[in-house]
Parts: sequence; C-alpha cells; structure tokens
Amino acid sequence: MADPRGFLTTERATPRSRPVFLRLRDWREVYEEFERPRLEGQAGRCMDCGVPFCHQGCPLGNLIPEWNDLVWRRDWRAAAERLHATNNFPEFTGTLCPAPCEAACVVGINGDPVTIKRVEISIVDRAWDEGWVTPQPPVTRTGKRVAVVGSGPAGLAAAQQLTRAGHDVVVLERADAIGGLLRYGIPEFKMEKWRLDRRLEQMRAEGTEFRTNVDVGVDLPVEDLRASYDAVVLAGGATAWRELPVPGRELAGVHQAMEYLPWGNRVARGEVDVPPITAAGKHVVVIGGGDTGADCVGTAHRQGALSVTQLEIMPRPPRVRAAQHPWPTYPALFRVTSAHEEGGDRLYSVSTVEFLGDGDGAVRALKLVEVDDRFQPVPGTEREIPAQLVTLAMGFVGPQRAGLLAELGVELDARGNVARDESFATSAAGVFVAGDMGRGQSLIVWAIAEGRSAAAGVDAYLTGRHVLPRPIEPTDRPIS
Repeated sequence: MADPRGFLTTERATPRSRPVFLRLRDWREVYEEFERPRLEGQAGRCMDCGVPFCHQGCPLGNLIPEWNDLVWRRDWRAAAERLHATNNFPEFTGTLCPAPCEAACVVGINGDPVTIKRVEISIVDRAWDEGWVTPQPPVTRTGKRVAVVGSGPAGLAAAQQLTRAGHDVVVLERADAIGGLLRYGIPEFKMEKWRLDRRLEQMRAEGTEFRTNVDVGVDLPVEDLRASYDAVVLAGGATAWRELPVPGRELAGVHQAMEYLPWGNRVARGEVDVPPITAAGKHVVVIGGGDTGADCVGTAHRQGALSVTQLEIMPRPPRVRAAQHPWPTYPALFRVTSAHEEGGDRLYSVSTVEFLGDGDGAVRALKLVEVDDRFQPVPGTEREIPAQLVTLAMGFVGPQRAGLLAELGVELDARGNVARDESFATSAAGVFVAGDMGRGQSLIVWAIAEGRSAAAGVDAYLTGRHVLPRPIEPTDRPIS
C-alpha cells in the first residue's frame, strides 16, 4: 500500500482555483497547478483497503489503489500505464467526471475521501508532458470495416479499441468538428479542448478515420451505411432534450441549453467574435440545477450577464449524506461548482409558471411559484424575476428517433432508448449501441466504459475472438 498512516496524518487537499476576477476574463480551466509533492502526499492517503469500494464506484474498474501507490512511490510512468489499462481518456474523466469513486472511498466512511480525481488528471498530464502517451497502431489488420456514428466519449472509446484490435474504423459526426458534447457541450473552463485535440491526433496516428458534417440518414443513406461496413456502432447520445410547455415558451430569448452552450465554445475557439445567443448585458435565468445548468451559469458570467439565477424544482440537497444515500452510494449533496463560486443566485423548490414578454415578442421576465414536497404550487408564492435570456437545462429524454434509428428499425426499450443485449448488440444484425443512446442520459465515465464494452462485442461478432476488455457486465446495466 501507499503511506501506511497517510490517511491518518495527511488531510485532504485540492488545488486552488484562479481568482474569480481573473478567470471571468477568459475561458481557461479554473484550477491552478497542484504541486507534485502535495499531490504525492494526497495519493499516499489511499489505504489500499481489503475491499477497495472505489472499484465499485467506478464503471471503468480503474485500478485506483495501484496507481495511488505508484504515485506515492514516485513511479509516475508505471502509474500512467496502470491508469491507461482501463481508461482510454483519463483527461476527460479527470476533468469532467463527478467522481463516484470518491463517494465510495473507504476513507470517506468517517472522513474526507482520497482526492482520486486530482491524482488521475495529474498522472495523465505528466504522461503527456513526458512523452509517455504514444500511438498504438495495430500489428495486424482484420480487413473488417466498422462505422461509429457519433464522436462523443462513447464513440471515441469504441473507435480506439476497435482500431487497436485491427479493424478499419471510420467515425461519422454530423457536427463540423469531432468530439460530440466534449467539443460543443462542455465549456472550455471545465475542459480546454487541446486535451481533446491531442487524443484525436493519437487516434489518427493509430489509423482511426474521422469524417465530419455527415448526418447519417440524411447525407449518408442508411442503406449505404449498411452496405459499406461490416458492423456499425451507434453512439449518437441522448440528444432529445426535455421541453418546458408553459405559456410564453415561444418568446425570443428562451433557448435550450444545447442551443446556447455551443456558441460559447465557438467564441473560445476563435470561430466567432459575437455569438447570436449571448448573456451580455442581460438578466439570465437558468432552469435546471444539474451540471448542464451550472455550465450555463459559468458561460453567462463570462459573457457579462447583469445577473444569473438558477432554478431547481427539487428541494435544496443536504450538505452531508442523508440516510437514504448511505456509503458507498453516490449521495445527493449541495455542491458548489466553480461556476457557482463566480456569483449568481440559486433558488430551490420553485417551478416556472409562465414566460412574460415585452410586447415585441421577446422575454422580459419569468413568473415562478414555490412548490411543496409533492411539487404542488404553494398558494400566494407567485412572483416575477427579470429575464432577458432563459436557458432550459432540464436534461434529455433519450435519443432522437426520427431518421437513423427509424430507418435502421432497431427496437427501443421501455425508456425509449435503443435496446441491446449482453454484447451491446441491437435488434438489427451487425448494429451495436454504446453510451447515452442505449443507456439514457448518464455520466462520461459510463460512456467510456460502454464504448469499451461495445467494442468487445463488435470484435467478438466480427472475429469470434474475445480479446478486448469489457468493463461492463450485463448485471451492471440498468434493467428496462
């Protein structure tokens, strides 16, 4: 194990954030570099417990105690090898994952858990800096062609695994750049896109081909897709967003979060100077209290909003574990993200009643009402708050069914997601599914794990062999 007394003698520590007044002037990641000696001390807090429940919390099965021990012993290269053994993209999870592994950490039963996520990103960043991350092209080719539809984390993980297994893999993306939500949904201040770009260069060097501006079912007929490839992996995500059917929804200035957020990324990339949807000089209301809502909050701050108010219909979560979320489950807690540190108000137990217009067809205010524990309106609590920009960040209800899925004829499960069996195969021969398109809206760590598992299913289907790892077993997947 690492330091035998580390969890007793070393307190949990995390890196400092850049000052708010500085980081609101740019789109860079908010955290400062964590000094290596302090990071090694944090890795030494890992107990190497008899039953490492961090494994239970991580869908990828990351070898967390092993690379914590190696970092504490300053064998960073070996730590990087163990980290990459289970995770294709540690820099994605190290910046974006909510760290269910930390919620399951044994040290966290009656203390502060190990800073697993910070150790993870530090390992992979040093691996890149030292040149330890290199392309791994296949030694032999199978002659089989595989199309991966969608280039988010699930699609990229499946593509890299299948390329390394010797298949000819083409990733098809309907947007103008590769990355899915990593490219145009996640703001730069949470993950700068050079982290994504360097992985894509590694994948290109390994032999993966990327094609953008290809909307399968529109630009590429489904029959041509099936005829050109021996297998297809569907990894298009859960892109059908949840609507809010209240009066005034049609007013100008009321947008879905995924209509708003991509423009912030395009500004950060230097593609546009002034986005068509901006919070500059406006009172902003964000409806939805999750991560996407927080992304809208941080983006609005950087665009110069006059005020930002985030609404959530659920009651405010507790600051410590409640009885219904015992260790090692991932608890619903009151969390303050970097975006919330930057300002704004958060209102809980409120529901939107109506959007009010200014007479010219644009939203000027939002009428809300407080709700009880059954989400019923509390009489006498209605009020208005100013709003010239409203973003709806209430999650997604599943994949878009029209077009590709309808033409493929794949069966859907009870939740409206693409149904799949134990090998991640759909009801259409040779068609597999990974990530949110089959699982429903979920975490990036699940997307990568599903991409790796689906790749194992595709490889077995094409070759009859069982050589690729499959982190997710049938019992790990939700039952429809």
